[in-house]
Amino acid sequence: MYWYLPNTEIYPARTCIYRFCILFVVKTNNKLYLHRIFSHLPFHASRVKRRITMSSPAPEPYVVEDCRGVMQLMSDGTVRRSADPPVAAEITADDCGVEWKDVTWEPEHGLNVRLYRPLRAANDARIPVVAYFHGGGFCIGSGRWSSFHSCCLRLAAELPAVVLSFYYRLAPEHRIPAAQEDGAKAMSWLRATAAADPWLANAADFARVFVAGDSAGGNIAHHVATAFGKTGLGPAVRLRGHVLLMPAMAGEARTRAELECPPGAYLTTETCDKYCRLALPGGATRDHPAINPAGPEAPGLEAVEMPPVLVVAAERDVLRERNAAYARRMEWGKDEEYVELAGVEHGFFSRDPWSERADELLRLVRRFVVEHHDCLHLRFTVVLLHHSEQ
Repeated sequence: MYWYLPNTEIYPARTCIYRFCILFVVKTNNKLYLHRIFSHLPFHASRVKRRITMSSPAPEPYVVEDCRGVMQLMSDGTVRRSADPPVAAEITADDCGVEWKDVTWEPEHGLNVRLYRPLRAANDARIPVVAYFHGGGFCIGSGRWSSFHSCCLRLAAELPAVVLSFYYRLAPEHRIPAAQEDGAKAMSWLRATAAADPWLANAADFARVFVAGDSAGGNIAHHVATAFGKTGLGPAVRLRGHVLLMPAMAGEARTRAELECPPGAYLTTETCDKYCRLALPGGATRDHPAINPAGPEAPGLEAVEMPPVLVVAAERDVLRERNAAYARRMEWGKDEEYVELAGVEHGFFSRDPWSERADELLRLVRRFVVEHHDCLHLRFTVVLLHHSEQ
């Protein structure tokens, strides 16, 4: 037998000495109070909540942060994401002569890698490997998105190369440095597992591995470069170079480009700040070394032996000056090439992978891969490329 009082806890009947006890409820100041009607009846009132507060419905959560309608952080701390397209399990050949498939590289978090192989590579000599990380401000993006999928198709066909498009954990569910840690884990997976896959091993030359990334992916590529250097993956898997396409970087001190960024730009200063709020760990500033590798809190890179690095910036990108400052810091003792493309905005390659400007970018990357397939040295250069129509 139990006593049951609405909106209170349940107590067994043995807490009362007698089997019956008459109770009544009094409402005072919109609150309910429990009383005994006969004081001579022993009643263990200490075991019952005397004050009963009327419950009210929880407020509906509202949007606190919105990332291009793809991801929303709600007021109750939950995260809403739009569904990605379904993952294709079979090998699919596209019109550009590239076949691809999906495999899981990190089962704990359900992270996939999409593998691309040019059709002509099945019987020809082995070709370089490009490990690619997509963009999205560390908060959105997926290798399943048609934009990033098309980028990888073009890289595989035009270089040509075997391309591995790695998925990584996203913020705010997994804040920095989760993405950078996944980049390092992906390289370890490549060393331990990829060569065992006949679909890759028959075409890929793992002694010629390049790491590339766009925006947030370019940031990840930098951290992979500093983590492994030239020989960190061992003799079987050799890192020959890194390609940073408009890498995502930030800082507390504003650059001129950030102060003068037009509101109609694809990537604005406000959007960059929002990504930082969502991606950085609690209490961190925009000078966090994971997001500001050229900043005051970043460790020195002088002692790190890194493979050659190609940094591509966009003239109309709010991140242009940060990319240039990063390249200047990397100049000391490193094989560094910095190229600034005129007349384009942030993310132009992933937003329109089939454009003429994308063709221009692919020629740059192809030249870099060809020149560094045997780790030839390249001195630091600054190049401003103008569109042929200008």
